Amino acid sequence: MNPATRRGFLGLVSGSAAILLPARHARAAADAPASSIDNACILTPQSEEGPYYIDPKLVRSDIVEGRPGVPLALRLRVIEAGPCTPITGARVDIWQCDARGIYSAFPGQGDGHNIDTSSKTFLRGTQPADATGWAEFKTIYPGWYAGRATHIHFKIYLDERTVLTGQTFFPEALNEFIYTNVPDYAQGRTKQRYVMNVNDRVAAGADPEHQAYCAVKEERERYVALLTLAVDRNPKQSADADHSPPAGGPPRRATLIKDRLAALVPGLKRSPL
Repeated sequence: MNPATRRGFLGLVSGSAAILLPARHARAAADAPASSIDNACILTPQSEEGPYYIDPKLVRSDIVEGRPGVPLALRLRVIEAGPCTPITGARVDIWQCDARGIYSAFPGQGDGHNIDTSSKTFLRGTQPADATGWAEFKTIYPGWYAGRATHIHFKIYLDERTVLTGQTFFPEALNEFIYTNVPDYAQGRTKQRYVMNVNDRVAAGADPEHQAYCAVKEERERYVALLTLAVDRNPKQSADADHSPPAGGPPRRATLIKDRLAALVPGLKRSPL
């Protein structure tokens, strides 16, 4: 990859974070007092757990376990919806696929459904939120698998109760750039990526207002993804139950993207579908 080209593109993406993503999350990215974060206090929407959650009881910030990929720091802030107060000590779980769309701990992975990672624990971990509500994980930029847009799963627990289950999504222009330029994400792939944020049934159905889309910025040796999660301390229901097909299995029904550029670049005056 040409370093000058990379720097130019990343500068465009990181400099446009407040435009690419909801303003509530651009504001929440700054470590300011919670009372000053206006719309970030709106309840974060629940989303499906998906088929690949386990609790390996790994309290750790570094979840990479040697998996190749673009370095990423994921910073999640847990606050109470309404008053915007940080929730100290909230348990934050995350899990994600690797650069080739593979999750740990399950068989039948990969484009050929022939990779067994049952004994692995990569890209899974738990962290307690600190005094200001933040939990940070050292990970890699997630890859993709058939039928889904790029995402990372999360769960938030208070006193062993699940108060939020969801997924965070990434800017499509950056996804496309990484997947087409970084060998770790392209080598050995036998399928084409055709599901993006705009036609992913979870992103479009559970989060049409993009409240759980993360803001991404560039640091010297990594990307940083930031998201504020506003939770209800006494939720009436949980999004734990899920019967969705496994990653790498039959693709989920998705609307065909007719204009790929419009799907990649927000704000273009033409429809991607």
